[in-house]
Amino acid sequence: MTTHFIIMGVSGCGKSTVARLLQQQLACPFAEGDDFHSRANRDKMAAGIPLGDEDRAPWLAALRDWMTAQTFAGAACTVVTCSALKRRYRDTLREAAGRVVFIHLNPPVDLNRQRLQVRQGHFMKADMLDSQLAALETLAADEYGLTLRTDDSPEKQTAAIADWIRAEQLL
Repeated sequence: MTTHFIIMGVSGCGKSTVARLLQQQLACPFAEGDDFHSRANRDKMAAGIPLGDEDRAPWLAALRDWMTAQTFAGAACTVVTCSALKRRYRDTLREAAGRVVFIHLNPPVDLNRQRLQVRQGHFMKADMLDSQLAALETLAADEYGLTLRTDDSPEKQTAAIADWIRAEQLL
């Protein structure tokens, strides 16, 4: 069975960096969630306008469908970045064929804000962080996954995730 590891959290939490490191360790297909956004969504976020549920629905469906395609292609696992801020968004992703596991990166807000302020060339701006934090629904007790509340280096976070994956026998 394919296991899909979704690295989730607000913009600037380190999803892409940690996901790429984890993907290298696991040697499995990788999907950067931002690449699945429509041009209209990217333009909206670049203009400082938060996305609504109607904006996110096709984006989440595209990610879900990519994960399902990887399952049918025989992948043992995938690593996907996606904010997955709300449970209903995660519910859509859980519809993918295979097992879906969420890894929520949740660094201190001040660190998150600092990362966004220095980030260059990304459509998500620092002033959008508050709307994402307001929308964030942390993993519920019945949602399988891991939450990392840390400001450790990406390498240490990835090591902690890999240790958890081994302990949970997810591969």
